Amino acid sequence: LLWVKENLQKTWSMVYRWMDLGNWLTYRATGDETRSLSHMEQWRESNPRGMEPYGTDEVFWAEIGLGDLYEGSQAKIGHSVVFPGHPLGSGLTPTSAKELGLLPGTPVGTSLIDAHAGGVGVMESVPEAESKADLSDEEAICRRMVLVCGTSTCHMAVSKNKLFIPGVWGPFWSAMIPEYWLTEGGQSATGALLDYIVENHAAAPLLANHAASQSVSIFELLNKILLSMAHEQNIPFLSALSQDTHVLPDFHGNRSPVADPKSKGVICGLTLDTSEKYLALLYLATIQGIAYGTRHIVEHCNAHGHKIDTLLACGGLAKNSLYIQEHADIIGCPIILPRENESVLLGASVLGAVAAKKFSGIHDAMKSMNAAGKVVHPSSDPRVKKYHDAKYKIFRSLYEQQLSHRSTMAQALQ
Repeated sequence: LLWVKENLQKTWSMVYRWMDLGNWLTYRATGDETRSLSHMEQWRESNPRGMEPYGTDEVFWAEIGLGDLYEGSQAKIGHSVVFPGHPLGSGLTPTSAKELGLLPGTPVGTSLIDAHAGGVGVMESVPEAESKADLSDEEAICRRMVLVCGTSTCHMAVSKNKLFIPGVWGPFWSAMIPEYWLTEGGQSATGALLDYIVENHAAAPLLANHAASQSVSIFELLNKILLSMAHEQNIPFLSALSQDTHVLPDFHGNRSPVADPKSKGVICGLTLDTSEKYLALLYLATIQGIAYGTRHIVEHCNAHGHKIDTLLACGGLAKNSLYIQEHADIIGCPIILPRENESVLLGASVLGAVAAKKFSGIHDAMKSMNAAGKVVHPSSDPRVKKYHDAKYKIFRSLYEQQLSHRSTMAQALQ
């Protein structure tokens, strides 16, 4: 908003209300302008009125030059902020109900950001066998991290204590689960990076034709090719195919944990090979680079007060078995996949259920509506751990080398 004010002054002067998409959708549905903590990223630690609306800190906005967002009762970003799932207005208005084909008055809960809804949709999807009997529910949920894996990946963990972690967003009070602090890491390009690596290789058109002829996705075919290569070369485990290829996946900067927008991607080990098999190797090394990035985030969070030992994954990439297995092997902890394929939608339905008073709160609704599917465990082969530990050292060194190169060139240009 500050950027818009400084660069698009005419637009700034014309705007009646600023709304994030989720808040606009609930306003459109109910006529209620109340905003969600998930969108406002409210920093206030306590709300004595529980789920009731409360205001934002106008002093903060004035300090950063956005005090004019508050003009009496006509606050352009809203005076009223509530927990996600709080019922809005009188539910669907007659107009919106007619447009949606639903009943007027149908309850509408305050919205969540899409990735946060994914977190609500999976955070309690833990099978009995994976639950820790010696921990309370409150302690157990604080040991989990949700990966919402799509074009980019969001890494979300909650804590009862406020944990400030360099290079990681937050902590945000009640932004995902009420009365828990949200820590949010991220990788700016994951699914987008895999698409880029595949689509820009000489073998891409041939690979696409072969995939179409077999009625499988390109990624399913690449996984098949890698299995075949591992068998042909008689290697001890599939991951070892990438021993000469290393990828730093910062093609769109690094969001977490080094928070360096200037960071660039690195591929070490290129040859003149233009075959499908070599593309499969690049694809494998890129998946591993992304997984080493997630390991870096998990280790960094744990070094700053978290105790994460279980991952839950949802989103498009979570449907790729190789992607998930490499993450489990590299990070060294189980990855739980939810039973529900569309976890973001399930999280949104949790908000509706809470707004309809079917549950006392979001956590109770999650416990009832989340369900576990498959659990992917790390390999028990010590050679796999040794291999990935070695590659992880190389992964970390690629960024350190980049900083050194950047410094050398900056000095040369002085």
